[in-house]
Amino acid sequence: MSSLSIAHYFPFPRVKVVRQTVHDNAQSAMVYVEPDRRYRPLCHACQRPAATVHSDGHRRILRDLNLASAESWLQVRYRRVWCDHCQGARVEHLEFCQAGRRITDRLARYAHQLCKDLPVKVVAEHLGLDIKTVRKADRAFLEAQFGQVDYRDLQYLAVDEIALWKNRHGAGRYLTVVLDYLTGRIVWMGEGHRTETLNEFFEGMAPLQRLLIEAVAMDMWPPFIKSVQDYCPYAAIVFDFFHVVQSYGEVIDSVRRSEYRRAIEQRPILKGSRYLLLKNADRLTENQQARLTELLEVNAKLNAVYVLRDQLKEIYRYGDRERAKRALEGWCRMAGEVDHPRMTRFIKMLRMHEYGILNHCEYPISTSVLEGINSQLKRIKRNAHGFHDPEYFTLKAKQAFPGRQRTTFIG
Repeated sequence: MSSLSIAHYFPFPRVKVVRQTVHDNAQSAMVYVEPDRRYRPLCHACQRPAATVHSDGHRRILRDLNLASAESWLQVRYRRVWCDHCQGARVEHLEFCQAGRRITDRLARYAHQLCKDLPVKVVAEHLGLDIKTVRKADRAFLEAQFGQVDYRDLQYLAVDEIALWKNRHGAGRYLTVVLDYLTGRIVWMGEGHRTETLNEFFEGMAPLQRLLIEAVAMDMWPPFIKSVQDYCPYAAIVFDFFHVVQSYGEVIDSVRRSEYRRAIEQRPILKGSRYLLLKNADRLTENQQARLTELLEVNAKLNAVYVLRDQLKEIYRYGDRERAKRALEGWCRMAGEVDHPRMTRFIKMLRMHEYGILNHCEYPISTSVLEGINSQLKRIKRNAHGFHDPEYFTLKAKQAFPGRQRTTFIG
């Protein structure tokens, strides 16, 4: 008698393989599975042994992992049972598949593993499955691993936003991202970038957990500032260096436009000089450096605002709060000599947010790590051709950035 059997490839508990059929030149196979009557059936709802079998003979067709190059399908016979605990008729529990799902758990897990590195559409085409089936399977595993917000061991946070989409006027759909600064783990993402959005994150924390947060890095976005001040009044708010310099870049561009309108003779030199003035000097080509030098020589006001940009960066290099404060006050006095309304507003903004700039001396943290993460999140979004489900996008983001080993922060 032959000992060959395919049953070993289907080690599913409480059921047995009874036969198989092969179709279309071994391109697909149907494997027939029945309940093993040596075991009492389990209720699907509570997974307790059922009292009696309510009805027999029900069948489901499931897709399983391929057998070599052949698609593998299971025809599973299952029963409806009466559960005394649930006080009703329930479907028999099958440990290798989920109710309502048309694929086995191991195929769903394989699809989930592929989705970590490949777009859902590519995985669906590779496995010959509907894209919705693959997305549902991937999401189920992600929810089991990342569905609950992990608030443990949070000490330093970075908060920023990512645009799911936006128009040229800045209006769009945003997600707020909260990062554990020490590990690089995405802790939480919420739709919107208002005060209420970040409030939702803090409201999920215990009062003691909020007290343990020492510092939060962010840009000068009032809704974020208000939320942190309301829920973590003892945490130091640190304004990100990149956003401060980026805001000053808008001052430079505004001055450039004013000078272009005013100085008719200098227009040929000023025209197209925006990115010359905003680009870091060490990234300029020789031709760009020569043109920038010519521009700064012929326009004193642009030369002044350009030099002030480099001096503004130096403020963030201080580790002593008093020295940084004196440097900031000196910078504001020099910048005040530039007669331009946009510069006046920028100086007022710096003075208003001085506390967060000086907090960088004690807590040298920033949102720069989040800027890099945002770039990768945009890549994930592009691979998916956009996410119509922000919750699924959040799960994918948490999977991509689970965090590294925690390190000790040194101020």
